[in-house]
Amino acid sequence: MSLDRRSFLGAATLLGAPRVLFAQAATERRFIFIIQRGAADGLNIVIPYAEPAYASQRGALAIDAQAALKLDGTFALHPALPRLRELYAAGEATFVHAVASPYRDRSHFDGQNVLETGGRAPYQLKDGWMNRLLGLLPRTGKDAIAFSSAVPMALQGGAEVTTYAPSSLPQANEDLLARVAQLYARDGQLQALWTSALEARGMAGAGMGGGGNRQDAAALGRMAAGFLARADGPRIAMIETGGWDTHSGQDARLAFQLRGLDGLIGALREGMGAAWANTVVVVATEFGRTVAANGTGGTDHGTAAAAMVIGGAVHGGRVVADWPGLAQANLFEGRDLKPTLGLDVLIASACAETFRLDPERTVRVLCPEAVRDKRMQRLLRA
Repeated sequence: MSLDRRSFLGAATLLGAPRVLFAQAATERRFIFIIQRGAADGLNIVIPYAEPAYASQRGALAIDAQAALKLDGTFALHPALPRLRELYAAGEATFVHAVASPYRDRSHFDGQNVLETGGRAPYQLKDGWMNRLLGLLPRTGKDAIAFSSAVPMALQGGAEVTTYAPSSLPQANEDLLARVAQLYARDGQLQALWTSALEARGMAGAGMGGGGNRQDAAALGRMAAGFLARADGPRIAMIETGGWDTHSGQDARLAFQLRGLDGLIGALREGMGAAWANTVVVVATEFGRTVAANGTGGTDHGTAAAAMVIGGAVHGGRVVADWPGLAQANLFEGRDLKPTLGLDVLIASACAETFRLDPERTVRVLCPEAVRDKRMQRLLRA
């Protein structure tokens, strides 16, 4: 049997794929964390169009209220988020505004570390809150996955997790895969690895792709759904998105990012099928952006932002906000949306409700120095 180099590399890539072997999980609930790396501009994602100071503070970056997708009498979504607007109308999306982690110094690396570890300061904690969450759940196998080439900080720690990222190499055809299977049939170690790789390929399904440098967001959502919808699939997942740092040319760049996020969540919704009813998705960023535009048609690093809680299990159709206002006197340090709700407590509360855990204990484990906010409303359906 002879193999050309491209076909051999395409097949060999499967052997390099992680062993994705999930035992039957003890819960039907799924929890997905989508991180927006780069500091997403919450003010132009969940738009306070009725806020008197919004248009004057934002200037040319203000989203036209006529084009925005209305949520209620105060807030609207960016026009690039029609699927999220549909989920809101169906009672499956809640938006939480003026929310922030405890971090206040506007460094991406430090801010992401605080968001992913659940600490109050950068590098205070050495493991991630998602890994600690695994320790609170009954576990019978590898019940968590990151759709990335390496384990993100939020999932690092003592509990074993899986990563999965599609290869950019061309996909091997079915004839080649059958021949390689024959080749490894008598080798106990390679045969087991090959079988596991094929199972991972099957879970990824049509969204896996190949031959390109990166997938589009909808394809990533379809691939993730292929894993998460399975009865024996993971129950906790993390999806990384980047490119949210809009220092210049924000209008076009943010619209592009939001179309991708909308497609990603729409593909998750469609691909999860019946499992969507037991799914909770939290979307969050390390910090927000300044209220006023800078001199290059963008915004600089800020403080409070907007987060999203989405899914069939969510008690949605709401915008949750202790809104501080955008008048100059109300801004944090005279430049940023003031944080009034804790992102760490929001995430811990969503996890506790998803997996029916004790809320006080969950907050202590996921964000040890946080204090549970009694104002935090119930996020999921009863």
